[in-house]
Order: sequence, then C-alpha cells, then structure tokens
Amino acid sequence: MRSKIMTGAAFIAVAALALTGCSADTDGTSTAAGGLSIDVPDIPMLEELGEMESEVNIVAWSGFVEPAWSDAFTEETGCTVNRRVAGTSDEMVQLMRTGDYDLVSASGDASLRLIAGGDVQPINLDLIPNFGDDIVEGMKGQIYDTINGKSYGVPIGRGANILQYNSEVVTEAPTSWDVAWEADSPYAGEIIAYDAPIYIADAAVYLMAHEPDLGITNPYALDQDQLDAAIDLLKQQNKIVSEYWADPAAQITSFAGGTTSLGTSWEILRKLTDDDKFKSVLPEEGSTGWSDAWMIAAESQSPNCAYAWVDYTSAADVNGAIATNFGMAPANAAFCETSDEAAAHCEYFNATDEEYFSNVWFWTTPIEQCIDGRTDVTCTNFQQWTDAWLSFKS
Repeated sequence: MRSKIMTGAAFIAVAALALTGCSADTDGTSTAAGGLSIDVPDIPMLEELGEMESEVNIVAWSGFVEPAWSDAFTEETGCTVNRRVAGTSDEMVQLMRTGDYDLVSASGDASLRLIAGGDVQPINLDLIPNFGDDIVEGMKGQIYDTINGKSYGVPIGRGANILQYNSEVVTEAPTSWDVAWEADSPYAGEIIAYDAPIYIADAAVYLMAHEPDLGITNPYALDQDQLDAAIDLLKQQNKIVSEYWADPAAQITSFAGGTTSLGTSWEILRKLTDDDKFKSVLPEEGSTGWSDAWMIAAESQSPNCAYAWVDYTSAADVNGAIATNFGMAPANAAFCETSDEAAAHCEYFNATDEEYFSNVWFWTTPIEQCIDGRTDVTCTNFQQWTDAWLSFKS
C-alpha cells in the first residue's frame, strides 16, 4: 500500500483553497466570489426579455426534460420543447457546436469547453427569479461555470462518485479507495471503474492523499509530471480492473450479476440495484463528483424561451421533479420541505449537507491555465487528458 494518508490541518489548509475556488490575490486565477478569471470570448449577455419564440431546442441528460413538466411549460409560455438526449459530455459539446440547440444540461467536464469555445453565453441571473436564496450555496459561483465574475450556468443538481461494494464479499466496510487502486487489493479482478478521461481526476484525488509530495492541490489542475503520475496509477489499476463502465445500466448489471465486488458508482445506481447487500461510502480521501447546470447557446435562436425554461426548471417543484427522476441532489433546497417523500429524497442524496459535498471535487474541464493558482507551470488540458487516457486504454 502507499504511504499513510495526509491528515489533519495540513491537508485541510492545502485543499480548502482550491475547494472554495478562492486563491491568493497575486495570480488572478480565481475570484473572491468563486469562479475563474481566464481569457474567454466576449459574448454579450441578454439585458432584458422579449416576446417568447415558438420553440426551444434542448440537449439534456436522460430524465431532465420530460412531458410531466415540459408540457406544462409549453402551456404556460407557448414554447414547444424539443429534446435531444445525449449520452456523454463529449456528445453534448459536439451537439452544441452545431448551432441547432438553445440549451444544454452541461456537467463540469463540458462547461469550460463550451465557455472557452464561445459556444454559450453569460446568463443574466436577474432574469431568473427562481435563482434565489433557496439555491444551495455549494452550487453557486463555482469554478466550472463562473468565469470572470459572470455566471454561465444555472445549477440543476449534483452528486458524488462514490465507492460501492457488495457487503457479502467485502465483509469489512472499506473507508479508503485503496481497495480499488492498489495492486495488492484482495478484490483484484472484481473491480469496476468509470470509463472516461475525466476519471484521471479520481486518480489525482487518491494521489493528493497518498503522495502529497507530488504537490497536487486540485485534481483538475495537473502539470505534466502530475498527469504522468496519475496515468501510472491508472495503469496499475488497469491490471486489477475487470470492467470499465460508461453505461449506467451495464454498471448495475455488473454488480447485480456478481461479476463486480466493488468500484465507482453513483448513489442512484446503488439504489437501483434494489438489494441491501450493496453498500456505499464516500472514502476518507474524498471523491470526484458531478454538478449539472443549464447553459444557453451563444447564438440561441430562442433566447427568451431558453431563459423561461431555465427559470421554470429552477422552481422548487420542477427542479425537485428533475432531481427525483434522475436520482441526484436538487439545486433548490426548498424542494426538500415540500413533502415527506421529498425530504427522504434529499436526505438520501445529501442535498443540503455541505460538509459532505466539501469532500467532493466536482468535474471541471482541465485547461492549460492552472486553476489551482500556479503561474510557474502550464497545466495539461482536456485533449492531453484524452490522449493520455487512450494511451493505456487502447
């Protein structure tokens, strides 16, 4: 096993800076209110709403745009909702760059690509009344969707990438990711891992705790040496992994079928296995996670309908319906007080537990400007991560 985890005030002091999105005021990488300060295309922000157009075209994750709430939106606004379901963040970025869509439900591993590419516009939050005090603080002004003091995304929901395990096989409840990463894991050959370049950040989270001399303080800000170390760890893990998953259904089947004993998961996937023997934990090293936000196309043909949709889906009842349908923590905490069922959902997904989410590093697109505040090195970008990922997966 690797060296003992770095604990206590020393690690907290190093990590807290990057977790909050704040930094010293000498480098200009982050802003005091959260977010980043980087060069991006100057896209104008809508100053006021006009008449509604006839339709709005949305790229979204499965479960985010459903007739149960989109039909009511059309009746209320006159905007017909046209939905295109995307299976990956890469697909979302590609679709948004066709110019055919007005809105996207982007995760953090897509949002900076869209912002830097000039594909989305800053959002005037004054035009979204439902973006108010009930939106959880941990989803406001984050570095993956707030640039140069401008908001480019309105939060929908969030979740952690947890460690799931079969308690009939893994009889001693794990507290560390070591059982999924180390070559001497007793569960070698029964481990499942996420299949995407952004999973490199999971290796970086583990290295932050176990190899502090590497100097990683943000898993999405890796210089070349740090990226190489993460890839070395991934190559080691590759030898003990039985399966990689991108399709949630395949992940559920792998656990339910008994071929997998432990590995990366989401809380909703554990819940859908519908078997009490499957447990989960947010390990002591912390984890990566995802936070989704509505983003409006830079050249949207229906900006008024797009704004109306973002506001409509930010209301407690609709945001809660999306969160319940998809299986995640809602952005609007007021939903948690609407019913006993809503309260139970929020408790299960840790909706308002900021202490829980303070240990989660939400997906953020890697860029050359180090988002951890360093200016003496160049960090590796998403294309380099993709190339490195494919180098050992192919």
